[in-house]
Amino acid sequence: MIFLFMSMFAHFFQSGWTGVNERSFVAVKPDGVQRRLVGEIVRRFEKRGFKLVGLKLVQASEELLREHYWDLRNKPFFSSLIRYMSSGPVVVMVWQGLDVVKTARKMLGETNPADSLPGTVRGDFCVEVGRNVIHGSDSVASAQKEISLWFRQNELQLWESSSRNWIY
Repeated sequence: MIFLFMSMFAHFFQSGWTGVNERSFVAVKPDGVQRRLVGEIVRRFEKRGFKLVGLKLVQASEELLREHYWDLRNKPFFSSLIRYMSSGPVVVMVWQGLDVVKTARKMLGETNPADSLPGTVRGDFCVEVGRNVIHGSDSVASAQKEISLWFRQNELQLWESSSRNWIY
């Protein structure tokens, strides 16, 4: 029992939620997968210096999507959002790095692509808010929730990047 606790405790400090170990959840939505934008999005995060610690292609169930978008359940577009997100595969990722949640949100652009600047994912690839290619956690707390919803602990990789000393 003590060994298990110590192991979990050590893991928390290796992959905690602050500093260079902060993590964010990012999902390429069905339209982004269909348009073959996954590689470009991964490239942007890697070039920024963030470390990929989890990635998978999934066909999300309605149950999972309802849980993920629970805070939007009373919005008039909720049903169409669930249909859209379950219409094809999504690529879900966990990125790690200093201020990754805040920086990722800036990299993605505004929810409404018309408000997104060129150079952001939505500014470069989106036209309509209903097909905005990508989702990113809006806070460290929501990142924790979303990561635990989409990934089991053993699906997240602990590895040391050789470029870490060149970035931090």
